[in-house]
Amino acid sequence: MVPHLVTALTGPINELEQRILESMPVIERWFRLEWMEHTPPFYSAVDVRNAGFKLTPVSTSLFPGGWNHLSPEMLPLAVQAAMAAIEKICPEAKNLLLVPSDQTHNSSYVSNLARLSQIFNLAGLNVRLGSLKPDMKEPEQLTLPGGETLTLEPLQRGKRRLGLKHFDPCTILLNNDLTAGVPGILEDLHEQYLLPPLQAGWPTRRHSTHFRLYEELAKRFAKMLGMDHWLIHPASVGCGELDLTTNDDVAALQTHVDTVLTKTRRKYKEYGINEKAFAVIRRDDGLAGSGPWVVRDAKDVPAAIATASAGALKGPFLVQEGVLTNERVDEAVAEPVVYMMDRYVVGGFYRVHPDRADHQGLVGPGASFVPLAFEQGGQLPQPGVRPGASSPNRFYMYGVIARLGMLAASYELEATDPDAETYD
Repeated sequence: MVPHLVTALTGPINELEQRILESMPVIERWFRLEWMEHTPPFYSAVDVRNAGFKLTPVSTSLFPGGWNHLSPEMLPLAVQAAMAAIEKICPEAKNLLLVPSDQTHNSSYVSNLARLSQIFNLAGLNVRLGSLKPDMKEPEQLTLPGGETLTLEPLQRGKRRLGLKHFDPCTILLNNDLTAGVPGILEDLHEQYLLPPLQAGWPTRRHSTHFRLYEELAKRFAKMLGMDHWLIHPASVGCGELDLTTNDDVAALQTHVDTVLTKTRRKYKEYGINEKAFAVIRRDDGLAGSGPWVVRDAKDVPAAIATASAGALKGPFLVQEGVLTNERVDEAVAEPVVYMMDRYVVGGFYRVHPDRADHQGLVGPGASFVPLAFEQGGQLPQPGVRPGASSPNRFYMYGVIARLGMLAASYELEATDPDAETYD
């Protein structure tokens, strides 16, 4: 089932699609040259919002946990990408240790672990799972929805290596965004490959850094295609550390909100867009519990943050231009999520939420997932097809925007690499 493309008939998004398709050789060469200079994240996922008049990433995950939502037809692409990624990093790799998050009580997440294990097993690796739980002493069976099981084992740390009982991996794959902090057991592993590196976790990452680097790339990309970079970029302002229990910091946040809304309204007027601009406030460090809050005016900020506990109101915050989603699946609001491994797009899905409006985030209880379903042989773009009439063409456009997000993440990891020179 290919989800209905609401924007198929009209709208500037078709002009963007046309321009991207016409520029395909230029775009692919541009990416190829970028990857000669920069290393892509080991794997990544980008949430994309199609407003009908612009198409932008709104979040880039470097520890994607929804591999089970990709269609089975996309599995060979993921396996080939995994082979390429492993060959580049450690060609002689034999054993891979997969370290999950603490969501192993969630059956959907366990299915994600099973799919990741399958991908790397088919890529030629022995895969076992190791838990970061410090109190885990014995192996634990994780049950999949179909009744199959995975074995989660306690990690064993030597002086310089991490492994399991009778299992010494040369590569360790984290599927844990380290929101709770970096455990000491993962530090100083100089004899093994740790993927992604520790600075990919939220103790180091900031949304504001990512979107600042993304904007630089979007400007270069848009100039190459002769278009306005705003069409593929959401305005973002990092607010720094705030204590939203104080009037001064609430006022500072309101100023940032007003700045973003003013920019957005100016662009709406320029393009004749009859939507009401809104801004999204969220934690800059990826922590849950604070927002996201949607506001349409700076004076709405106090009421929005009043819903959070006092403990969730201290920390770094980000204000970002709100981007509508004009996609629907069975009349429910949806947004595409594009999955990548190394530099390759390997699939994706629609995140769908029947109880959310088109200006709200769709992450949370009640969300469901529909694979981006390609017909056999239809994964590649189809030049010459009328804009908005081809699902593969639309998905190619999603993939281009997602790869821009992935490239920004590559720049981001270089900028925060403790063993490299500072990114300039």
